[in-house]
Amino acid sequence: MGLNRGGIGASMTCSAIWESSHAMPQNYVPIFIFIAIVGSLLPITLLAAKLVRPDNPSKTKLMPYECGIDPIDSARGRYTVRYYIIAILFVVFDVETIFLFPWAVKFKAFGLFGLIEILIFLAILIVGYIWVWGKGALEWV
Repeated sequence: MGLNRGGIGASMTCSAIWESSHAMPQNYVPIFIFIAIVGSLLPITLLAAKLVRPDNPSKTKLMPYECGIDPIDSARGRYTVRYYIIAILFVVFDVETIFLFPWAVKFKAFGLFGLIEILIFLAILIVGYIWVWGKGALEWV
């Protein structure tokens, strides 16, 4: 009675409002079906793999494997600082090159300013690379 007073939404009844606000969107049904299929296939494939694989452990098979070399020392060996420096430099230069992709997508919209800006960016990157190379930080041994 109180809902039908005229104006916007006057033709909607109380049950129609409740159904429209609590109805599940139809776009999510394929996602739920996919989740159900994956959720059922995971245990099935794991169980099938357990039933099919041979189960004959031996001392050799239970030994740690390190690239074909028998482990002779503790796994807690120390790495040189050079390893970490190379890893950090890789991350830095890799992240810097990621900045080139948005520029490449919109390079025509940036015009001459964008070209000069990316040339300055690349010059700083190349100078940094030459400096690191000159310091010998890229030498592994």
